Amino acid sequence: MVKKIHKLPSLLVDQIAAGEVIERPASVVKELVENAMDAGATRISIEVENGGKKTIRVIDNGIGLAKDDMTLAIQRHATSKIKSLEDLEALNSLGFRGEALPSIVSISRFSITSKTTDAEYAYQLDCLGGECEAVKPAQHPQGTTIEVRDLFYNTPARRRFLKTDRTEFLRIDDLIKRVSLSRFDIGFTLIHNGKTVRSTQCGEEAVNKKMRIIQLCGKDFFDNAFTIDEQRHGMRLYGWVAKPSWNRASADRQFFYINGRMIKDKLIGHAVRQAYQDVLFHGRFPAFVLYFQLDPHLVDVNVHPTKHEVRFRDSQLIHGFIFGSLNHALSQTKPGSDLQANSEQGLNVATITPVDYSKMQSSLQFGRPSSSGYVAEPSGNYLQSIAQSSQSLPSYQENVESNQGEIDEVMPPLGYAKAQIHGVFIIAENAQGMIVIDMHAAHERITYEWFKKSLAQEGIRSQSLLVPQAITVSERETHAVELHKPWFEKLGIDIQVGSKESVIIRKVPTLLAKTNIEELIKDVLSEIVTLGSSTKIEASINELLSSMACHGSVRANRQMTIVEMNALLREMEKTERADQCNHGRPTWVQMDMKQLDRLFLRGQ
Repeated sequence: MVKKIHKLPSLLVDQIAAGEVIERPASVVKELVENAMDAGATRISIEVENGGKKTIRVIDNGIGLAKDDMTLAIQRHATSKIKSLEDLEALNSLGFRGEALPSIVSISRFSITSKTTDAEYAYQLDCLGGECEAVKPAQHPQGTTIEVRDLFYNTPARRRFLKTDRTEFLRIDDLIKRVSLSRFDIGFTLIHNGKTVRSTQCGEEAVNKKMRIIQLCGKDFFDNAFTIDEQRHGMRLYGWVAKPSWNRASADRQFFYINGRMIKDKLIGHAVRQAYQDVLFHGRFPAFVLYFQLDPHLVDVNVHPTKHEVRFRDSQLIHGFIFGSLNHALSQTKPGSDLQANSEQGLNVATITPVDYSKMQSSLQFGRPSSSGYVAEPSGNYLQSIAQSSQSLPSYQENVESNQGEIDEVMPPLGYAKAQIHGVFIIAENAQGMIVIDMHAAHERITYEWFKKSLAQEGIRSQSLLVPQAITVSERETHAVELHKPWFEKLGIDIQVGSKESVIIRKVPTLLAKTNIEELIKDVLSEIVTLGSSTKIEASINELLSSMACHGSVRANRQMTIVEMNALLREMEKTERADQCNHGRPTWVQMDMKQLDRLFLRGQ
């Protein structure tokens, strides 16, 4: 028997929609808090009981809801935020679908109380499983309070999938942490079972931002972070980035926002990983709080019910900008850089200057390392400078701070070498105290950066294959080959389309002659189709250069003269990313006088 098509009841439609939008108590909190932020609230309080299973209460001081709008607010696809397709294509609000409230109402005991500025009274609307009472007067200050009790009480199958109270609350806590970092102009309070867990004050001054970053990410994060603020092609990337040496075992300190919306996006994640590829220790994760602003027309936030994922109109442009901005910032992680000072500065749109990447690349200068197996003395004679500085530098006595200004005037960032330990470490003295340098790791980075610079200047040499290699690919991938043919040629690869589903490789970079070129090209094309760009070829070349640099750097037990040691220190101060070796290990460690004093209990 053929079953007839029938229209689903509105309550069942809402419950189905709730399955897409409302996964757990944290989903309810997210939707209600975003509505409060859209309402212009400057203070939002979130109160939950039993991990949100029993009660969720969100209180804000926003513009409030008028009496006539209350019944509309809980109907499907009723919203004040969009009126036309043009509005949908240029969204600046967080919640806009008009699905959240009716979905929540259908699976809970729901109450909303609100008062607008010009209203004489507040009004309240109570609902039970989608059935609502009449709107009635109530007492309430300006703003809105929404209370959600007994979540999933009428859908027990969904309720059984919830985790323990602690687990569900931790998800809410993590959500509020991420939301709090998105808007410094809003104060947030989180209360669980009557106990205040988080409370942040609003304020966009530098000191307020610093306080919130420390409160939510930790003082150690802030102490090891520097600010990034770059703008190009109408896009802006700014925020705090931890130095590669301060990394995490998981991605728990990664916060990324697009036009104020918290996002977890594959393209963004790929660009960040590529920027950190040769400065981060293997198996570790970078830490950052980053904000990305662009024209709303260039990003579609309406691709997923939870609005965590987005789609970019020009993914290659976005990927290139984020990668280039982070890569440029991380290149400044070297001795003597002012990155630490930058972490204390506020982020101000008015002070932004566009970055000229073409000039940036042409201004980089590297000195070629010696091929004789050790760091040779450069053209400048360090003997005279060392002799002069050793006479003028005061010795550290009981009061170091009185001589600090004089020391700073003559000391380079890494100071001057004093000794070599077991043929592995260099001990140096600078204005702050003592520095220990891993000479192999430091020389490895210097050599690696020189190889990369030389390759960029001289171009990538390629060699023809004796027998051209045909590779079977998809039709979309052959189209990608046609679009990116100049890019392949720049990297030393001669690739041509053979048919709708095959390409032919005729030339490959000399450095990659022994690489499985078929596997590499397939991976590259897959990334281009998915993300709009790929850095796998560059990464493979850099991996070989890194290996060459490792073998060509000064080895352990190599006895170095004072002149050679100081030459190494000066090269480190000029070399990009010199704080880490090619594998992400630190190249030097600073111990200031206070740390040294504590080791020997001085002054205690």
